[in-house]
Amino acid sequence: MSTDPGMTPGDPLAPRSGDPMTPPTSEPPRHESGLPGVEGYSSPPPPGAVGGSWVATPAVPSAGQYVLASWWSRVGSTLIDGLIIFVGWIVIMAVFGAVFSIGFLAGDTAGTTSVIVGLFLSIIAIAIVTIFYAPVLMARTNGKTLGRMAMGIRVVRASGEPVTFGYAMLREVAVKVLLFGFAGSLTFSIVNLADALWPLWDDENRALHDFVVNSRVVRD
Repeated sequence: MSTDPGMTPGDPLAPRSGDPMTPPTSEPPRHESGLPGVEGYSSPPPPGAVGGSWVATPAVPSAGQYVLASWWSRVGSTLIDGLIIFVGWIVIMAVFGAVFSIGFLAGDTAGTTSVIVGLFLSIIAIAIVTIFYAPVLMARTNGKTLGRMAMGIRVVRASGEPVTFGYAMLREVAVKVLLFGFAGSLTFSIVNLADALWPLWDDENRALHDFVVNSRVVRD
């Protein structure tokens, strides 16, 4: 059976075999990423796709648009981001230590107070860097951190919406750090281990936190 010009075998817009004038009636095909055809990640059928005119059909993902990120690429990006944050901690401690230890070397009470204040401020600075590192970068790059950039992957929302700062805060801080951190403390980190390993057997390479916020990690 021949299809309309320009179509290739397996094209989701091609007519079903057996009836060239009947558009597909089953659920739209899902891309290998598992993401459904939604606004922002789909395109309408071109003229002539069905019956030679524009036809209202369910949106489908563009072929080849997404490829799921591998488990190893996710692990690699996490390690790189963790290393970057750790280096940031060291730099902050070194800067605050150098500034606030001057009085301590003199051996007076004011110097001791200065060191305590410096330590307190450095802890606050470290917390700010840790909390806002991923959300700020993900909001500016639509789902990427420095580690994900290095591994060529990014986070996408299954709804097709862009990754905003609020969504990144929800995913990276509220869910991954607070929710799973609390659950891990109650289960001797079993929940955290399950979250990290879940992509190995999930058909869409999702971690447990991806289920909570309906996200996927794909190749960029």
